[in-house]
Amino acid sequence: MQRIVNSIAIFLVIFSMSALSYGMDQSSPYVVLEKVGDKLFSRIAASQQEIIKFPQLMQNIVEEELMPSIDYRYASYRILGKHLKNTTKEQREQFVDSMRSYLSRTYANALMQYKTQDIVFEPEKSVEGKKIVGIKVQIVELNSPTIDVIFKMRKNKQTSEWKAFDMVVEGISLLSSKQAELSNKIAKEGIEQVSIELASIAK
Repeated sequence: MQRIVNSIAIFLVIFSMSALSYGMDQSSPYVVLEKVGDKLFSRIAASQQEIIKFPQLMQNIVEEELMPSIDYRYASYRILGKHLKNTTKEQREQFVDSMRSYLSRTYANALMQYKTQDIVFEPEKSVEGKKIVGIKVQIVELNSPTIDVIFKMRKNKQTSEWKAFDMVVEGISLLSSKQAELSNKIAKEGIEQVSIELASIAK
């Protein structure tokens, strides 16, 4: 299970990064996924010795290259679900900031586990007229079962950028799982307390 969790977080990093920073075609989430993935892991592979000596480097990479391009606000609102309508603007901003910090630390920790697994991308399909698409990717590792991952991507109507907000592994949505985990806590403890707890985990 831990290998699956690590692989999921790693692959969320792959296609959530900004394709614009590499001058890529933003009209296709498939192009973003494959090309950015190749570039990201080439960089990680080339920086292995530095990362071993200075683990904080991975956190810096995540902050600089990844977090500006993750649709963490949309994901945060989806996690809040029914609680969203009962929050103030200030409470929402605090929760989004805490979730961003939590995700940043999670991705950095997961990337530390990367061991050059093979990646098989689904062939490109038409996304004309679609705002949300799911893309299948396979994680292939020697002497281990192949893991099928479906990435949920959303197109921003203002910028036309495709960004990640969820992924599904063996029928389990990470977004839905996190929502189920936090929903009762928010109901019992309040959104402000949950935001504080998320922020403390990220430190």
